[in-house]
Amino acid sequence: MIRSLRYQYLSLMWLILVLILCNMHMDSITADQPTFFEGFDKLVHTGLFYVLTLLILRGKLKQRAEHSLRFTTILKIVLFSVFFGALIELLQWKVFTYRSGDWWDLFCDALGVAMAVFSYFCLRWDKYAKVF
Repeated sequence: MIRSLRYQYLSLMWLILVLILCNMHMDSITADQPTFFEGFDKLVHTGLFYVLTLLILRGKLKQRAEHSLRFTTILKIVLFSVFFGALIELLQWKVFTYRSGDWWDLFCDALGVAMAVFSYFCLRWDKYAKVF
């Protein structure tokens, strides 16, 4: 367990940053400045979870010292990332009542995870092409 956490230090730091950013009080920030465009929040959620999933995949690749991951490992990473997004939305809905849990935010979290896995498969296509 400790050995695997050693390779995930970047993803752990990013996970803590995402947890803080998604649960902090945003009224003072958004009251002074308008958002760039409608739906900017959704784009931020997608980007945060894209980077989180890529960092977890990177850490797992470094831990295994190979150039590819098994499908079960990738599935576990996807489930963990989507579960973390659902946990954040649940925290926003029940604990941090100044924020609101949103199904579209969870969808954008899952979209960011899917984009990261797709990017991984595109970069590692030569390893997985024989499977398809």
